[in-house]
Amino acid sequence: MANSPMNVARLAAVDAARAARVLNEVREARLAGQRARVAPRPVIEQSWDRLLRSGVDPDHDFRSGLLSSDEVRRRREESPLKEVLPVLREGLLSVADVAHHIMVVADQDGRVLWREGCTPVLRKADGLGFELGADWREDVVGTNGVGTPAVVRRPVQVFAAEHFVRSHASWTCAGAPITDPRDGRLIGVVDVSGPLETMHPATLAWVDSVAKLAEARLRERHLNALERLRAVAAPVLARLAGRAAVVDRDGWTAAVTGMPYTNRIALPKSTAPGRRWLPALGLCTLEPLDGGWLLRAVDEPSPPGSTRIVLDLTRPRRWSVTVSGSAGAWSHELSPRHAELLYLLAVHRGGRSASGLAGDVFGDPGRTVTVRAEMSRVRRYLGGFLEHRPYRFCEDAEVEVLLPDDPRDLLPHSTAPAVAGRRGTGS
Repeated sequence: MANSPMNVARLAAVDAARAARVLNEVREARLAGQRARVAPRPVIEQSWDRLLRSGVDPDHDFRSGLLSSDEVRRRREESPLKEVLPVLREGLLSVADVAHHIMVVADQDGRVLWREGCTPVLRKADGLGFELGADWREDVVGTNGVGTPAVVRRPVQVFAAEHFVRSHASWTCAGAPITDPRDGRLIGVVDVSGPLETMHPATLAWVDSVAKLAEARLRERHLNALERLRAVAAPVLARLAGRAAVVDRDGWTAAVTGMPYTNRIALPKSTAPGRRWLPALGLCTLEPLDGGWLLRAVDEPSPPGSTRIVLDLTRPRRWSVTVSGSAGAWSHELSPRHAELLYLLAVHRGGRSASGLAGDVFGDPGRTVTVRAEMSRVRRYLGGFLEHRPYRFCEDAEVEVLLPDDPRDLLPHSTAPAVAGRRGTGS
């Protein structure tokens, strides 16, 4: 008859040291193919079975290469997790620091992107390879509070020798997956970890509740973004006859006309303006809008040269870009950095590389990561009107720059060398 699983949380709350010893016996017996006094918890036993089948060595601490600092920054910029960091910090950090824990946030690939909390515990985590850019997938480092929740897609607490790799047995962790509330896609894991003696039976419920708060914040942001796009869509759709829809960059529908409403319209993997075949509309044309796309079921695409882009730099701190097309016009207010970048691309219609823009803006061609991150944000609202490799306005668009009367008022607070050099020329 099989032994009953051990109630780890209850035993550890009473005597953490005894719980650790019992779990070590359970782990050693399981790895040796023997029967222990108690059985491991099902979620842990299933994880161990996966790792034994995949050949992970429980006696050797394997560490894959760390991501470079530039790659960590790039992933942070592209991850939706950055939008909910304030929620995670507010919900976890203050208590974690007092309880001698750290908060770790990893992306969907198990790569550690953020790590904050108690300084001495951070140093201990370094010794385990639990560092920024580290790969903590289950099939790389064994059962753990980052990789295992990502596999089973539910919160998991891993205590002491429940870790598959022997060197992690002095550690305790509790992690919960964070999913995209729109489609259930895994976007990362939040984990609270610390030395063995910091284990608390309520930690898992605490981490899970904060992860759910983060998902709720993502859902709220999505609905707010659709509402803003709906306001842009209303006057555009009002001018059109026939079937048309306005969707966000991922195809979620803000508004439709002449057709039944559907929550989402599948977009091509590489979305660009022009004629496309979409299952929901058939042959249609795609035109960028601020925050999304206008999809129109028409016989012919818009003729070349029908789009006009006006970059207005005449009013200090109220810079904007306005796009006019056959379906109407929309505008987007620009941050100082985006105003600089679009001005430089308007000056250099042949295009600029990332290193060229880095030199123009920062005087340092090596700052390409920052430039690429900013250009990625610009492309969110200008979409296919901007091309890359090199970065440039699309050839079919007419581009006009409105400059202040006094050349000295051109982006007056900008320290970009290329902008400062043009204030004197008035061009």
